[in-house]
Parts: sequence; structure tokens; C-alpha cells
Amino acid sequence: MMTIVTHVTLREGAEPEWDEVMRQRLLAAREQAGWIGGQLLMPLDRLNRRVIVGTWQTRAHWEAWHNDPTFADTRRRLQG
Repeated sequence: MMTIVTHVTLREGAEPEWDEVMRQRLLAAREQAGWIGGQLLMPLDRLNRRVIVGTWQTRAHWEAWHNDPTFADTRRRLQG
């Protein structure tokens, strides 16, 4: 099992849209082989920060998700 923890700082004002796109990404991940679960965390003292925690059966499963077109689409949306 492998857990990935990603720290993100958002542009001011982008938080609601980013949160929605990330919720969609986490829902799509449920369809991926090897997905175990995930969480989206927000520190109360830094509302423009997020911590993404994703757990996969193997690193290969996680890497395959990063090559999936759905992941690439949401990555573009989150960066914009």
C-alpha cells in the first residue's frame, strides 16, 4: 500500500472552484484500479491551502492514474 500526501497553495479566490474540481477528481479516482481512498484537507488557519491524501495499492496504480486522460483534464482545470 502507498499513501501520497500533496500540499497545495491556491490562488486567492480560486478556492471554491478548485475544491469542486478536486472533488470530481477524487470521485473519478474511485473507478481506477488500485484506488483505496483519499481525503481533501483544509487547514482552518490557512484557507488557501489544501492537503490531498490518496492511498493506492501500489506505486504502479498511482502512476497509471497520472497517465489517465481524466486526471490530465482535471490537472489542467486545477492549474488554471
